[in-house]
Order: sequence, then structure tokens, then C-alpha cells
Amino acid sequence: MDLTLMSLLSYWDQHDHVAVAWSGGKDSTAVLTLIVHLIESGQLRQPKRLYVFYADTRQELPPLQQAADRIMEKLRERAWIEVTVVRAPIDKRFMVYILGRGVPPPNNNTLRWCTRQIKVDPMSAALEAATENLPGTALMITGVREGESAVRDGRIAMSCSKDGAECGQGWYQQMLPNAKGIRGRLATLAPILHWRVCTVWDWLKVFAPQPEFGAWPTSILADAYGGDEAEEINARTGCVGCPLASKDAALEAVIALPNWSHLAPLLELKPLYRWLREPAQRHRKAGAEKLKDGSTAKNPQRMGPITLEARAVALGKVLDIQRRASVDLINAEEEARIRDLIEARTFPDKWDGSEPTADTWLDAVYPDGTTQPLLFRDLVGRRA
Repeated sequence: MDLTLMSLLSYWDQHDHVAVAWSGGKDSTAVLTLIVHLIESGQLRQPKRLYVFYADTRQELPPLQQAADRIMEKLRERAWIEVTVVRAPIDKRFMVYILGRGVPPPNNNTLRWCTRQIKVDPMSAALEAATENLPGTALMITGVREGESAVRDGRIAMSCSKDGAECGQGWYQQMLPNAKGIRGRLATLAPILHWRVCTVWDWLKVFAPQPEFGAWPTSILADAYGGDEAEEINARTGCVGCPLASKDAALEAVIALPNWSHLAPLLELKPLYRWLREPAQRHRKAGAEKLKDGSTAKNPQRMGPITLEARAVALGKVLDIQRRASVDLINAEEEARIRDLIEARTFPDKWDGSEPTADTWLDAVYPDGTTQPLLFRDLVGRRA
């Protein structure tokens, strides 16, 4: 905590405005509640306004969503804190994008669209809108830590040597001098960069709930990470039933607890996402696909969007899952929008639903762009 305070003091007064990017997870919740404590205990100067941006993906694990709602109630009791709930536009929300527009659930290999669309882009837009008419520069506080993943650690190490970044006290990234818009007025700081996961839990489970540190309802987060046995490996993926994760350890840990056992139907989401990605539920481009310049696409007969029929079936299954689990995955507004998009036969760009389903036997496409029936000899030595 002393090192974190030193980090904050080093950069706090260099900027006109301070904001916190809050995902609802353990790290960003730790840094948010700690900063409020440091301000109220007189260790940090109270800004005229502290902006808190909560990224609501609409797919959060229920215990974390419950904790976030309670924390927002307490934050809004303070006149100097402004809380903004950030959501993607309705047509780009996770369930609407899949079931309404027909885009397949994300995967790690070819189509990882979710994080940027339902979290990163909405947060950037909200930041730009909030600071557009404010004079001066802003400091964005994040809960990034080393040790969460090798990929993130590598990204931190690389960025520490460019764009005015500093890693001696937290991880500070200056505004880019030639950047326009928000990038030219926003610096970021990760003041708990050095915290280990046990430090995070010490704060959330032992200190933060105590009245002298704010009486924050943060111990509930432990439910989503394995309770007293919580380890880094049990960290939530960010969405319940995440299609990108091989195993939803956080959801399984939560369901094992008596108070959350009713969430068991949520385990049916991952199999449903896998079903939606299967060829029988998707369309495929037939023959050689010509591009605008006249050339042939490099991925002929590529699989594409989900069929209207499969979307209707999946919508019914998700609504049944959320009814049995007593959660809100698709609200009334989103359900109406999904049904409208299905009724309007909405498909992603360059698709219209007339394409055959992806499990249909098609003629082979050869390197010269011609098509002809697939012969047995074409399959020898290849993956069929």
C-alpha cells in the first residue's frame, strides 16, 4: 500500500482530472476502493470529481455483478464521485450480436471479437464523451498487475521502454505527444502493478470490509474466485460461460457454494455456443468467392453466420437457462431487438441467408477458381 500511494502521489497532481477504469473484477475493485480510502483518509488530495467508469458487459458472473451493484450504491453516496455505467450499443451487445445479427460466438483462432466490442470500444467512447469538453489532461487509473498472464507481462515489459512509459512506480504511460483526441489528453497509471494475488485478497477480504477502510462489500468477490482457496488460476474470464475459455473455473467454483448452487443452468451456455459454431447451424459460401478487384478469395467456401432457425432455437434456450438460474442474460429490450433482427432476416455484411448450410456437400474449388464435383482422389492425403 505504501508503494501504491507513492505511485499515485507521483502522478496525481500532474493531471487536471482523475478517472478509474473498473471492470468489476478483483484487481480493478481493489484499486478503486483503495483510492477512495486514501482520499477519505487524507493521504491523497480529493479531486473536484473522481470519474468511475464501470464496464458492464451484460455477461458478468452473478456474484461479481451483485458486488458491483452494491459498490456503485456506496460510490454514489459521495457527491464528488461520478459513476458511469458503460455498455455497448444494443446491436453490438454479446447476445444481440450473436442471436440477432448471426455472428458466430467468438473463438481464439479466427474470430475473437468480443473483448474489444463489448468492453474496450464502449469504454473508449465513454471516456472521450466525458472528457471532450473538459480542459486539460486526465489520468486513468487501472488495476493491471504483473503475474496475471505471461502475455500481459510481456506487453508490460515491451511498453515500459517506449511512449514515455515508466515502470519504477506503477506502470505509467504518458499521453502520446502527436496523438489527437482522447489519446492526446489521457495518461494511464497501474498503481498496483507490483501486488501479488495474495495482496489483492488481503485488501478485499480483510481490510476493505472494515469500517475504517470504507466498509466495502468486497468479500463477495471471493465466491467467484474459489473462496478461501482462491488462486490466480481461478480468475474469472470476464463473461459467464466464456466461449474462449476451455474451462469456466470461476463459474464451477461459484456453483459449488450453497448460496449460488442455483446458477448451475449457466453451465449449459458453453455447450450451446459450441453448437452454434457447428456447420449444421451456419451458412457457407458456395463456389469461388470473387472480391471487388476481381480476384478470388483465399478462403473459398468459408463458413459464415448462424442460420435464422438456429438463432431462434438458441434464443429460446438462453431464455430458459436464465429463467432457471434466476439471472439476467437477455433483458426485455434485448430480447425484442433480437426478435426484430431475426424477423428482418438480418445477416452480417456480404451474407443474405441464401447461402447453403455449412454441412451441405459442395463442389470443390480449385486453385484456378473453377469448381467441379469433389473426387475421391482429392481427399487422399488430405483432411476431408
